[in-house]
Amino acid sequence: MKWLLMLSCALLPALAHGQAAYPSKTIRLVVPFPPAGATDILSRDLMQRVSARIGQQVVVDNRPGAGGTIGSDLVAKSAPDGYTVLMGPSGPMTINPATYSKLRYSPTRDFAPISMICSFPLIVAVDAALPVRSVKELIDYARANPAKSNYASSAGIFQIATEMFKQRTRTAIEMIPYKSSGESVQALISHQVMLTIVDPPPAAGPMKAGSIRGLAVTSSTRHPSWPELPTMAEAGVPDMEVPVWTAFFAPAKTPAAVIARLQREVARVVQTAEVKERFAGMGIDPVGGSAEDLGRQVERDIARWTAVAKAANIKND
Repeated sequence: MKWLLMLSCALLPALAHGQAAYPSKTIRLVVPFPPAGATDILSRDLMQRVSARIGQQVVVDNRPGAGGTIGSDLVAKSAPDGYTVLMGPSGPMTINPATYSKLRYSPTRDFAPISMICSFPLIVAVDAALPVRSVKELIDYARANPAKSNYASSAGIFQIATEMFKQRTRTAIEMIPYKSSGESVQALISHQVMLTIVDPPPAAGPMKAGSIRGLAVTSSTRHPSWPELPTMAEAGVPDMEVPVWTAFFAPAKTPAAVIARLQREVARVVQTAEVKERFAGMGIDPVGGSAEDLGRQVERDIARWTAVAKAANIKND
């Protein structure tokens, strides 16, 4: 009995050191969308800074497909050791549960929230060659030209936002699917589609260059990055607030100490002056915040989007 007590005492420092050593190897960050989209752009930019703080490399692993479900499911079924984490946009975590009747993962049961990263509005943008310079003109054009009216969408959040727009404006606009928001913007530039409601990173440059035309934002107030763009309410389409966010998640049952370490580092990085400046250039607002706050946000948004998807009869199975 005495030797067991001595062995336990000898092992305690080693165990404590092992816990404190996290991370001791490369971390894989799964991005459930293709390269060049907003989620990928954010991931690569942010991970360079997080990697410098934790002293280990963070490798971005793009696993696109099925509206973000493939990459999300991969992380949900990964070992809960902190070495595989998810860059989880609100689409796969809150829209997919509302639009897929048989989702292979549960955002509330299969994941441990880590930290919110950022939030941002969506941008309503059109082909710059289109004779449309306001949301009202877009509505009039869509009603007058139903055969020419289509929109690009690469994820559930963009689809549900556009379907809300169609409901509230009584327009018929056909969806054309693309693999990423970057591709959706390129489709607009190349005149393949009339409209896209998209996240800011891939749209900011082309809007500034005049390749596409921004008409409005889906936030409750005008965004400082584009003060000239009205909110949808100001543009005449009420109840079109669609706030979007991106956050970090780990597999469920990941140790609390690991979650706390990752949350602390992410929250610090997104509030640095360099990241705030970088985000501002893309029209993104840094958030940070606790794991508990993120968990509550997921539950609220799932309830909201489930009601919207049911009303619009959106089914992605």
